[in-house]
Amino acid sequence: MTMHSRAYARCLSMAVLLATFVCPLSSQAETLSGRVVGISDGDTLTLLTAEKRQVKVRLAEIDTPEKAQPYGTRAQQHLSALAFGKQAELQVQDTDRYGRTVARVFVNGQDVNREMVSQGAAWVYRAYNRDTSLLAVEAEAKAQKRGLWALPEAERVAPWDWRKAGRADQSINLVAKAAPAQAGENFSCSDGKKYCKDMRSCSEARFYLEQCGMARLDRDRDGIPCENVCSR
Repeated sequence: MTMHSRAYARCLSMAVLLATFVCPLSSQAETLSGRVVGISDGDTLTLLTAEKRQVKVRLAEIDTPEKAQPYGTRAQQHLSALAFGKQAELQVQDTDRYGRTVARVFVNGQDVNREMVSQGAAWVYRAYNRDTSLLAVEAEAKAQKRGLWALPEAERVAPWDWRKAGRADQSINLVAKAAPAQAGENFSCSDGKKYCKDMRSCSEARFYLEQCGMARLDRDRDGIPCENVCSR
């Protein structure tokens, strides 16, 4: 065996050895434990760890009615009955855009996420579901008319559809309130104004967005500039 071949063999052996010891560790899911000290709604709670650290937790793979929806308050009550004041074990999956820890929650060995679906207090969150067995649990709750499934069909709106409709209504209201820029209001692209904090009216903001091309005034790209001004 040449020197080059022996060196290659040693590198290959090292790679296999590292994979054996490192990969299993990196694949292990993070776990947390503590006492549930707060229930924000049907799918969000606060965990207090032994180190006195508060962790905001979003229950993974399920979605419950918003507070303004039919059954929203009841869903919160269901979660409170299952977890509030109790020791919980978390299997962490992710962190969402709001900084909440996304996890499956277990209390005394009971899968709280699954139980919320079983009681008819939650939908399976299709967009983020990893556990296909939850769909059968939801189907059974629906067939038995448990919880929200006993509501009239018109009131059984999936939370993601409810939120989407709410955002659409909000955008319509903002557009209605946003006055078009008027040419005679003496706005100028060269007067040094660049940010929403510089705008004194919605029409001024619209002028700088549409006539001066200041895209930074419409960060969410919904066509409405400086919503802190245009939503007043």
